[in-house]
Amino acid sequence: MTQVTDHGGGVRSISVPIPDNPLGTTLVHLVDTDLGPVLIDTGWDDPASWDALAAGLTACGVSVAEVHGVVITHHHPDHHGLSGKVREASGAWIAMHALDTAIVRRTRENRPDRWFSYMADKLASSGAPEEHVALLREARTARLSTGLPAFTPALPDREIVPGELLDLAGRRLRAIWTPGHTPGHVCLHLEETHPAALPGNGRLFSGDHLLPRITPHIGLYEDPDDATVADPLGDYLDALERVGRLNPAEVLPAHQHAFTDAPGRVRELLAHHEERLTGLLALLSTPLNAWQLAERMEWNRPWDQIPFASRNIAVSEAEAHVRRLVKLGRAEAVTGSDPVTYVAL
Repeated sequence: MTQVTDHGGGVRSISVPIPDNPLGTTLVHLVDTDLGPVLIDTGWDDPASWDALAAGLTACGVSVAEVHGVVITHHHPDHHGLSGKVREASGAWIAMHALDTAIVRRTRENRPDRWFSYMADKLASSGAPEEHVALLREARTARLSTGLPAFTPALPDREIVPGELLDLAGRRLRAIWTPGHTPGHVCLHLEETHPAALPGNGRLFSGDHLLPRITPHIGLYEDPDDATVADPLGDYLDALERVGRLNPAEVLPAHQHAFTDAPGRVRELLAHHEERLTGLLALLSTPLNAWQLAERMEWNRPWDQIPFASRNIAVSEAEAHVRRLVKLGRAEAVTGSDPVTYVAL
């Protein structure tokens, strides 16, 4: 059974499954407008996910063909995956922040084997052992030998401009730029009185930026063509504080469940990351590279139980945190180290 929740005021959510993922589902939000229903995110591109989305829309009294537009919080496939199919079925427009649209365009244009090579080199430079990097090189070789298919997410045709109202007839939905999880992640502030008269300022569709019981992954902004040393964690923490000041009456995230007290949840997340940075400083009393840091950080399971792909994500998150320490002047790279090691100041 597809789960549909009516949040009142012409807003509903549809639980769309994510295959083989502990998150379980993406909450696709349906917003009624004077020109037809608009989706916020669409879910993973998978037949079961498509069936769940279509069934959920039917339960809401509409069909996929009636969808007027699709607003994407960020480019990840559990949010943007089905956008192209929705557009094919309905003629709907797709809107996304320009920075994430650039990632979609790059994904469509780059050869998949280039991405494998880039990631292998990146892992090696982080200090990953050769046996780990070799698995990625072997996967690249195996997939090339069988013909590696291109990954072609739908290219958006509208730009979400931070601070501006989206063009939704009869609704006031304002884009709030919240980078960190991705460069172009946006939250969407529904500037309307809460249907249950909860205290606060409207409702916030928070994507992956603000979740009730988990923290989003904050890793590196990976771009083979850009050597800029970005600070994703700094971006995320700054955006968290902006969202906290917004003080929405209710938060409608893309995973788990709706919740209230956004400022309280923001304080929890700020404290969590400060605690994590403090823990890293203790580890960096001795010079360590990003892989060594990841091995020693606290995760939801012991390092030897973390699977291959998740280790890659963990190393990216470790490096995002150490970059933040460097920017704050609390750590520095050790001159001449290769792979680069970092030490607390």
